[in-house]
Amino acid sequence: MTADPANQRPKTKTGAANAEPHIERRGLLFIISSPSGAGKTTLARRLLAADKNIAMSVSVTTREPRPGERNGVDYHFVDRDRFEMMKSRGELLEWARVFDNHYGTPRVPVEEAIQAGKDVLFDIDWQGAQQLKEKMHDDVVCVFILPPSGDVLEERLRTRAQDSEETVARRMAAASSELSRWPEYDYVIVNTDLDQSTNAIQSILVAERLKRGRLSGLSDFVRDMQAVL
Repeated sequence: MTADPANQRPKTKTGAANAEPHIERRGLLFIISSPSGAGKTTLARRLLAADKNIAMSVSVTTREPRPGERNGVDYHFVDRDRFEMMKSRGELLEWARVFDNHYGTPRVPVEEAIQAGKDVLFDIDWQGAQQLKEKMHDDVVCVFILPPSGDVLEERLRTRAQDSEETVARRMAAASSELSRWPEYDYVIVNTDLDQSTNAIQSILVAERLKRGRLSGLSDFVRDMQAVL
């Protein structure tokens, strides 16, 4: 009896013709940056809650923990000597000084994640984004978040109860400089509506995951498909 060609569809690795195909891919580094108060932290949290295939990079910092922050979850809190030691040993992918504090990204967890096909989310400033792009250019996707207006940004900075007036003034002065960095990013989102901005970020991530250059198993997948035709 001759087999019906219509039933000879390529099967996945599990052997199920209708199952979702598994194609190996390299992970990506997804950077969200903005002036303080433009909403990047809220958008990052929303993305993490909606997408279980991306994890937050936990930075090291020399600043003191804020109320509610947990060591190893929000940041790895270290002293200045430890931070400088990590820099000198090449244990940080990027680092930056923000006001009087230092921040950096541990190298090993990030490299292990992308090799395993996992995505890593970064809530960092333009300095860190620039360093990551220099070292891992093909793996990096950068999104810059703009506030709806300067007035809205100022209002958000002034309503942060945890920060002193001096800190607010310094952040407002830094915001103008940070805003000038938007042309260095792959994507720019004006955060006028939080839901729309969340949808936009999710769409960017989905599209970047589908880029041919990141699908390391695509050649084998297509060859296996051709073998049954």
